[in-house]
Amino acid sequence: MVLGVMCAGMFLVQLDVTVVNVALPHIGQALSAGLSGLQWVVDSYTVVLAACLLGAGVIGDRWGHRTVAVTGLALFGVTSLLCGLAPSTGVLVASRALQGLAAALLLPSTLAVVHRAFPGREEKARALGIWAGVSALALPAGPLLGGALVTAAGWRAVFLINLPVVAVALVLTLRVVRRDEPNRGSHLDLPGVLAAMVALTAMVYCAISAGHSGGSAATWAAAAVAVLGLLALLVRERRTAEPMFPPALMRKLDFVGANAVAAAMNFVGIGAVFVVTLYLQGVQHHDALVAGVMLLPLFIPLAVCAPFTGRLAARYGPRPPMLGGLLLGTAGTACLLLLQPDSGYPLLVPVLLGLGLGMGLLTPSVVAAALQAGPPDRPGLSSGVNNTARQAAGALGIAVFGAIAQDPAAAQRFASGLHAIGVLSVVLWLAAAALTLRAVPRLAK
Repeated sequence: MVLGVMCAGMFLVQLDVTVVNVALPHIGQALSAGLSGLQWVVDSYTVVLAACLLGAGVIGDRWGHRTVAVTGLALFGVTSLLCGLAPSTGVLVASRALQGLAAALLLPSTLAVVHRAFPGREEKARALGIWAGVSALALPAGPLLGGALVTAAGWRAVFLINLPVVAVALVLTLRVVRRDEPNRGSHLDLPGVLAAMVALTAMVYCAISAGHSGGSAATWAAAAVAVLGLLALLVRERRTAEPMFPPALMRKLDFVGANAVAAAMNFVGIGAVFVVTLYLQGVQHHDALVAGVMLLPLFIPLAVCAPFTGRLAARYGPRPPMLGGLLLGTAGTACLLLLQPDSGYPLLVPVLLGLGLGMGLLTPSVVAAALQAGPPDRPGLSSGVNNTARQAAGALGIAVFGAIAQDPAAAQRFASGLHAIGVLSVVLWLAAAALTLRAVPRLAK
């Protein structure tokens, strides 16, 4: 029961990503938002989520993960209502940023509760697989539910649908999840959180601005701010007594490697979902529901594979499924090179299947590898670092892939951008496979 309730929190976070993707063209029409505006509708959520995850993990360790999960659920409900009522692109982007803060509170706390509830290695790996699999059901549910809601009731319904889910999850969390013992020795590094948020926001702005206006003054200014933000974060983490990311972890190759592979996974995976959705609706002019159905070969394998992968990781360790997922994903993204504006759906299916199977094998494996390599007494920290790596990379993937593909109204230019994205994705995932071989240890006998 505890596992199921915690999966509901992760379900909400994932559902809101995929539901929004199929609604983007309709949001653009209703609020007169261009490509950069649509990128910010997605990225304002993921930027704040990524920047606040480490701090949220520390808050969960300090105040109790049950308390933080309840707070996150309540805030997620309020901000979903604000998104559903937003009268303009600016208000929607701001509301999505607050929703990202709620998601940041939810993610590490749900994972930490699961981690504490299953102390044995094998049962923990199975539980993580179920957690990833049930939450991954949001991925195929998102395009179908989002497409149906947009077609029947308009884009605002994709946010308002969160409200009944939040209400049920909130009641069940209060009833079935026991309070955990807070670790009062943990302290929130607020300057570090702010430095991370400034750096990541500037990096995303730089990528979006580069795609929209090239090497403009704003692009270079954002790049400079990103560099200064990263430097400030590094200095702060080295000098503070309670860093969000203890510098000693940077010397643990297995921990750094697992999180770097997780980042490469989301950079390619989340970025690809964004541009493929625009390809189906903006280039090939399918409606939201049809586009949602066409994305199922990506999302169904991801949801189905995740629990099975948890059992694989329990028996053989996370390394074999990580390698298998990376190679399958590499083959899928290579097929982006075949797409043209008028390509038939059979040419897109290998891309979707490769990404879906690859991420289905990768997602629970990289989580298990990160928790296995991290401090055993700080699951909130380990889950926060892993989720930060994934969400930050996903935000950058959307910005970079959107900048490469550019406006779907220019169909041939967009297809050429997909080819470049395919090459970049293959290079990144092959590099991640090499890093997995080097950094992720074999299962000890």
